[in-house]
Amino acid sequence: MQPLAERLRPAKLEDYIGQKHLVGNGAVIRKMIESGSIHSFILWGPPGVGKTTLAKIVADAAGRNFYSLSAVSSSVKDVRDVIERAEKNRFFDSPSPILFIDEIHRFSKSQQDSLLAAVEKGIVVLIGATTENPSFEVITPLLSRCAVYTLKPLEKADLLELAERALKTDKVFEGKTVDFKETEALLQYSGGDARKLLNALELIISVDKSDHIVLTNDMVSERLQENPAIYDKNGEMHYDIISAFIKSVRGSDPDAAVYWLARMIEGGEDPKFIARRLLILASEDIGLANPNALLLANTCFDAVNKIGWPESRIILSETTIYLAKCAKDNSAYMAINNAQEEVRKSGNLPVPLHLRNAPTALMRDMEYAKGYKYPHDFPNHWVEQQYLPDKIKDKVFYLRDILEI
Repeated sequence: MQPLAERLRPAKLEDYIGQKHLVGNGAVIRKMIESGSIHSFILWGPPGVGKTTLAKIVADAAGRNFYSLSAVSSSVKDVRDVIERAEKNRFFDSPSPILFIDEIHRFSKSQQDSLLAAVEKGIVVLIGATTENPSFEVITPLLSRCAVYTLKPLEKADLLELAERALKTDKVFEGKTVDFKETEALLQYSGGDARKLLNALELIISVDKSDHIVLTNDMVSERLQENPAIYDKNGEMHYDIISAFIKSVRGSDPDAAVYWLARMIEGGEDPKFIARRLLILASEDIGLANPNALLLANTCFDAVNKIGWPESRIILSETTIYLAKCAKDNSAYMAINNAQEEVRKSGNLPVPLHLRNAPTALMRDMEYAKGYKYPHDFPNHWVEQQYLPDKIKDKVFYLRDILEI
């Protein structure tokens, strides 16, 4: 028998739960379906939030042929075979079929290159699904031809609606009544993941022989602990553990940081994923307190790419402990946040005339560059001068009192 999550997979947009920002009235994917004009896009979000389901619904609603590949098991030859089949089966005026690539972030550069021409020529419409940031994992030429839509973890109301639907419609639960007396443990375990919710529900209820079940937090905890999930690098625990890892480094606790690192290593986490997080930590949380941290993190990332497991664990451990022991400073992170907020608020303010380039006589006549003071002509190579636009000339973005170097 298929898992409950597969049995309950909706086939129509009306039955799809969650992601109202994409499929609600007037939302972008709903409008795309209603217009029948389907373009290539990538669905980015955590596991169990409906990426594959949404791709199938789009294809069915648009009446398109649907081809599916998993990046985990497909080769360049598989990609080319599907594209060739799609091209042969397409009539002159028929719309382009949809090619769905699950876990597209796992495709190598050569595999992604093999998709590019087919997408450019309109042989297929590409829908990709990924749990990783497409900016890092999808090649730029392919990414530039796809919209990226972000899916969110399901909310409490979405998960409870899904659970109620399962109890009412699935044959396994026929003859059983379930009262949700407490739901906190079930929702916490699910972590916004519909698949985890349904798997947990099926496990909890299937072992109970009574016709009337009262669901409590203690019951959920007890029955799930008897079937503990191992580290799932595509699941909720993946996000919990990387969060604990980041916060331990930020909090300058090398013992906790290396423990969470070990949990990821033992769980088979991608070393590049960990190394990327160390790069972010070095710039966001250590920053100007120790600029060498970013150099070390970047070297770590390069080395991990060259070496792989198991030796990369030593490099990751060294970098993790170093970053945890570093002094911390987020002033550069806060400065760019503050500056971007100002740009969004005040728009494109004019550059002061004395800071403008003046390569032509006309520009010089318009007083471009007039009054500019060349700092090297002054003692200590510094002179007081206005560099910000007039409207915000006294704004402070970099909080100098936090750190001066």
